[in-house]
Amino acid sequence: MSRVIYIMGVAGSGKSTIGGQFAEATGLPFYDGDDFHPDANVEKMTAGQPLTDEDRADWLAAIHRFVFEKLEAGQSLVLACSALKARYRATLSAGIEAQTTWVYLEGSYNLIKSRMEARKDHFMPPALLQSQFDALEPPADAVVLSIDAAPEVLVERLRERVF
Repeated sequence: MSRVIYIMGVAGSGKSTIGGQFAEATGLPFYDGDDFHPDANVEKMTAGQPLTDEDRADWLAAIHRFVFEKLEAGQSLVLACSALKARYRATLSAGIEAQTTWVYLEGSYNLIKSRMEARKDHFMPPALLQSQFDALEPPADAVVLSIDAAPEVLVERLRERVF
């Protein structure tokens, strides 16, 4: 059965890094939820304004359509997406719950802020990190990985727990 493995967490938690490396290690295709944002969302975040639930609605719907189509075609995939609130995760997994695995990258505000400050060429400024933590509703039904470990260690832990 095809399935989607969503890698979730706040901005700067390593979703793209871990998701990409996990996908490469397992031979699955990787997609980044950031690529589904409409230009208006990117512009808003670049300007230092947090997104609202209304801003996120079309973005989440676009990701869900994409994932649903891939699964319907029999393709498994890994997709990085913040999915901060339970209702966002419900939207993303609607109708495909049995094919959905959630992986939550958990880390402290200070660690993630230092990582965000070190990265270049990303539209999400560190100033928005607090708004991400404020919105975060940690999932009750996810594989939880502490991001204190090196990416290769996290990928191996994920492989052990998902496959």
